[in-house]
Amino acid sequence: MPHTPLARRILAAYGLPGLPMAALGLPLFIYLPTFYAADLGLNLTAVGAVLLLARLWDGVTDPAVGVLSDRTRSRWGRRRPWMITGLPVTLLAMWMLFVPPQDAGILHLLGWSMLLYLGWTMISLPHSAWGAELSPDYHERSRITASRELFVVLGTLIAAGLPSLVGGGNAEVLKVLAITLLIALPLTILLASVVVSEPPRPAPRTCNWRLAIRVLLANRPFRRLIVAYLLNGIANGLPATLVLLFAAQVLQLGDLSGLFLTVYFGCGILSIPVWIAASRKLEKHRAWCMAMLLNCLFFAPVPLLGAGDMAGFLAICVLTGLCLGADLALPPSMQADVVDIDTAESGAHRAGLYFALWGVATKLALALAVGIAFPILDLFGFQAAAGSANDPLALSALAALYAIAPIAFKLAAIALMWGYPIGAAEHAAVKRRIEAVP
Repeated sequence: MPHTPLARRILAAYGLPGLPMAALGLPLFIYLPTFYAADLGLNLTAVGAVLLLARLWDGVTDPAVGVLSDRTRSRWGRRRPWMITGLPVTLLAMWMLFVPPQDAGILHLLGWSMLLYLGWTMISLPHSAWGAELSPDYHERSRITASRELFVVLGTLIAAGLPSLVGGGNAEVLKVLAITLLIALPLTILLASVVVSEPPRPAPRTCNWRLAIRVLLANRPFRRLIVAYLLNGIANGLPATLVLLFAAQVLQLGDLSGLFLTVYFGCGILSIPVWIAASRKLEKHRAWCMAMLLNCLFFAPVPLLGAGDMAGFLAICVLTGLCLGADLALPPSMQADVVDIDTAESGAHRAGLYFALWGVATKLALALAVGIAFPILDLFGFQAAAGSANDPLALSALAALYAIAPIAFKLAAIALMWGYPIGAAEHAAVKRRIEAVP
């Protein structure tokens, strides 16, 4: 049965909260680790371990929020009440983390990180599940996720460009960003909640939870997709975590970090429509594999760069940025398709639980990137403080973690996804099974 495409104003209003959420998220894995290690003088290994531990906390909170939001009943729907409730939690923790007291130490970083990740989950997880439920159409879902991810990249661009506009170092950038988000995050979430309605929840079907768990574990496309998603997330998280250090220590162009990030994410925005069009021709998983393969090819020359190689690194930012659009638009759309397999098998409607598990994978990937990279750098004697001189061995370790390790992770993800079994025809068959149930 054909479905009417959503109006652009609905898509825009739904996607808009992605902008401040991305502006909040970028510092968590790019600026914050470097700020606490280089500016506040905390040990590299300790910072990596704390951020990994805080992310592991999401392994408890994400499934809990996912299940509870699936079960929520209110006249405002299931998803919007959770997003609004998560606002004060997120804003308080963000301020304490981005504008810390002068004596802030490891326990400050750990406690407020855990609270911020809880608030983040209460907003982002229901937002993603809400998007998956706005349309059951295979290709329309790519439009929905593309709308959200377009605003995500715009927010990332704003956060990435702030150092060039603000000046004054990481502390000042984080403070300006925190003040901006105190205004922008409530406004965008309230606007989306008013403009975009939640689809009516189908009448619940009786479903034995033991059977449901067996169905989830037997969902082979889900298992395959989430592992590939985790591997690709680590591949993206390593350079994201290390880009400021790489630009400053290897390229010796630290003052141009904002430019590099802006170009990279800007090219990501431009490429989203191209990858959506490619997914219609090649299937979503094949288009995603092609983007990951090209990313590996374009990233391979990075270890050859040295001090002052601005043009070469800028070209790599452009080329890899053009691959980013596929990472942004296609996996979330595929995630929504996999939820339909669960619905067809079990009769339940558990988008919240599924997106909770993907949320855990997303955050775990970024945490592993920090938890892997910082202790290894510490082992090689790398000094993160501004102006520190590092020996060639420490710089080689930084370059390897920044450029070589991500290629290995992406190749593993490609191997998993190339033969992925869900395309447009297979998804249409799943939809027919769902619609056939009275």
